[in-house]
Amino acid sequence: MNDSASRRVRVRAPELVGKGGWLNTGDQQYTLADLRGRIVILDFWTFCCINCLHVLDELRELEEKHRDTVVVIGVHSPKFVHEAEHQAVVDAVERYGVEHPVLDDPELATWKQYAVRAWPTLVVIDPEGYVVAQHAGEGHVHAIERLVAELEAEHEAKGTLRRGDGPYVAPEPEPTVLRFPGKALLLPSGNFLVSDTTRHQLVELAEDGESVARRIGSGERGFADGAAEGASFNEPQGLALHGDGSVVVADTVNHALRRLDLASGAVTTLAGTGRQWMQGAPTSGPAREVALSSPWDVAVFGGKVWIAMAGVHQLWTYDPDADTVQVAAGTTNEGLVDGPGAEAWFAQPSGLAATEDRLWLADSETSALRWVDLDGAVHTAVGTGLFDFGHRDGDAGQALLQHPLGVTALPDGSVAVADTYNHALRRYDPATGEVTTLATDLREPSDAVLVGDDIVVVESARHRLTRLRLPEEAVRVEAVAHRTRRAATEVAPGRLRLDVIFQAPAGQKLDTRYGPSTRLLVSATPPELLLKGEGAHSDLSRELELDPAVTEGVLHVSAMAASCDDDPANEYPACHVHQQDWGVPVRLVEGATDRLPLVLAGLDEGDER
Repeated sequence: MNDSASRRVRVRAPELVGKGGWLNTGDQQYTLADLRGRIVILDFWTFCCINCLHVLDELRELEEKHRDTVVVIGVHSPKFVHEAEHQAVVDAVERYGVEHPVLDDPELATWKQYAVRAWPTLVVIDPEGYVVAQHAGEGHVHAIERLVAELEAEHEAKGTLRRGDGPYVAPEPEPTVLRFPGKALLLPSGNFLVSDTTRHQLVELAEDGESVARRIGSGERGFADGAAEGASFNEPQGLALHGDGSVVVADTVNHALRRLDLASGAVTTLAGTGRQWMQGAPTSGPAREVALSSPWDVAVFGGKVWIAMAGVHQLWTYDPDADTVQVAAGTTNEGLVDGPGAEAWFAQPSGLAATEDRLWLADSETSALRWVDLDGAVHTAVGTGLFDFGHRDGDAGQALLQHPLGVTALPDGSVAVADTYNHALRRYDPATGEVTTLATDLREPSDAVLVGDDIVVVESARHRLTRLRLPEEAVRVEAVAHRTRRAATEVAPGRLRLDVIFQAPAGQKLDTRYGPSTRLLVSATPPELLLKGEGAHSDLSRELELDPAVTEGVLHVSAMAASCDDDPANEYPACHVHQQDWGVPVRLVEGATDRLPLVLAGLDEGDER
């Protein structure tokens, strides 16, 4: 056994349990015993989470390269109530091209057994059924690939590795005109342009919203410019009409902005490198030299193309005259904080709509409707933060949305919101401060466009455009409020030791060439929960003091660690930034634990699973 294998901590892996059962297995149900002999990677994900979608894409190459030894299993662990619906999980697995088995765990049973505290989390199980690594957040696949190679060699030598086909069974494709469309745009011709996201195409529909006029893109996942039939996209979303007779496309999984010439159908690249922006990369510069991160929507405001950069919780701009991009608002921290653009926090901004004096945005993970003024300051109209959501009309201060993805400016100055996880179209009126419901029984609406007195809604999970009359009589709905569904962690009041576990991957060391290589940022909701320990510091462990008078709340923890290849002979070692944000609901209970471990990478030596 090699040195790294002998040093490796091993914990017996708990069984895989999920009330929703298995997807992508041809109706076959599996246990860990059925997978013995294979290297199993559990991907704890939820389909609202942009970081989870990044990990799905990171895993594709590893899955293909190690197809006969590695089995990736997605454990779907919902945050929002809608994500606990089995059909919603079925839809998401197809929508995002998940090509491995998925266990639907609506009650978070397996999540709890593995002591997972963040989306996404990857857990590696060796061929003998032991947990050998855990990683929270994205960007860890390089480390997991190295571990997989070690495990293959180790268990090949021991005779405990079993090669062969995995349990994945592809579902039958459905013959619909659109497949999980994302966004739509009314063209000057009266036709509609729709991002047919799951089929990696743009589709132009006639005025009836049904008849196909043309398709743009090969339909295969890719990143190629060229004529309409040869160009390729990767899960495109947002669309914005530009003044030169072209359309700007948010090519989400390619981390790029593309340009569609409406006359010829030709596609070119405006911005992005095709690679995902990571911490430490440039945040401004020549448009095709700066990496972007999951641009989800685009809108023209103040002479620039604004970008809802869902992947880093920011707004960026593309300046077509200077051919440059730069950050316009947001810090990359995930949450709801208003104020000057440079200080504001967002959480997966996913929908944009511009008027003369406001840029409206759907901030999906905070279930919020927000706006940017002409000075670049950020305001919130509806929504309170990451953990409150529901379907409640009335005064905006207490109204609730559930993971909205789209916004549409209406002629009277109000705003329609595609309230995606409530299957509803909502309306916010700035003049009265009231929120109402315009329509229900829409299936995951993700955008809407005005056509005369009608509003045409993108019903993403019904694979169609649906036309509604405006104004509609408000629909009365029973008010429902929710908080994030995870069980609170019981901790002792007073002193609490927070330990973020980070073990540099094999062959790497912490990068201290330019100062501290780690950073820990801590805050709380409500702020009064923390008497001591708030703020940023380079140490990954910290003594917190919790106010016994505040019986429950949420600890917000953001950790970063940078590691580089540990090879003195390599003058330019490859370096990696590991980052994760946690929102940990806590309940203060006398006699409970006085230590809170959060695993960024590695295993907690005190783990008692």
